[in-house]
Amino acid sequence: MAIRWIRGSVKKRKVWSDGLFTLTVDCPGVTPFEPGQFLQVGLQLDGKHLHRPYSVASPHGQELEFFIVRVDNGELTPRLWNLEVGQDIDVCEKATGSFTLSHTPVAKNLWLLATGTGLAPYIAMLRDPKIWETYERIILVHGVRYLTDLAYTEELEEHHKAHPGRLVFIPVVSRALAVQGFQGRITQAIEGGQLEDLTGTPLSPENSAVMMCGNPQMLDDVEALLNARGMRKHKRNEPGHYVVERYW
Repeated sequence: MAIRWIRGSVKKRKVWSDGLFTLTVDCPGVTPFEPGQFLQVGLQLDGKHLHRPYSVASPHGQELEFFIVRVDNGELTPRLWNLEVGQDIDVCEKATGSFTLSHTPVAKNLWLLATGTGLAPYIAMLRDPKIWETYERIILVHGVRYLTDLAYTEELEEHHKAHPGRLVFIPVVSRALAVQGFQGRITQAIEGGQLEDLTGTPLSPENSAVMMCGNPQMLDDVEALLNARGMRKHKRNEPGHYVVERYW
C-alpha cells in the first residue's frame, strides 16, 4: 500500500548534543495514534523520496516530536539535522506498531528500558494519562555512552515532582562516570543486582512488566536475563512479562 504523505513544517529544533536532536513538526491531519507507535518521516530530494520510521516522542496532536540521532554517512539523518525552523518535512498520515501500553501486561511496576533514541516512545507515554492510571510505579532506565547523550532530563524531573514516589529515573552511562545512576551497561546493572538496589524495586515475574527499546544486542541480552528469571515475552495469546521494540 502506498504511503500517504502529509506536508508539515519544522516548528522547533532542540539540539541535545552534537548529532542528537529533537524536531518538533507542525503537521495537522495525522490519524490519531497510541503513544509508542511510529510514523514515517521523509524529504523529497533530487527526484526521490527519502524516508524512514521514527517512534514519536509525543502523544497524538498537531505538533509531533521526533528524537533523532544523526548518522553521518546516512542519506536522510544528515539532511534532517540541517533542517531549520519553517522548512518543510513529510510525515505519513497513519502510524503503525504495537509497542504500546495496550499491548503490554499490567503489573504493579513498569520497567522502561531504553538505549539512545529508544527513549522516544517512553517520553510520549509519560505525557499521556494512561500510564499513570495503569501502573503504581514506573522505572525508566536510559542507557547512553556519554552524559551529554542524556536527553529530556528536565522533563523527567518534572514528571518525578508531579508524581512523588512513582517515577524513578536511572541513567546508565557506559563511557563516563555517572554521578547518579550506574556506570556501565544496562545488562551489567541487571546481572549484578545494582538496578534493583538503585530503584529499591525487585525485577520479578510477580510484580513487573518490562518494555525495552533500543540497541539489538541490549535487547537480546536483556531478554536472556529476564528469561532466566522466569519471565517470558508477552503475546496476545500467551500472556507474559515483557515486550520488545526493535529499531533495526
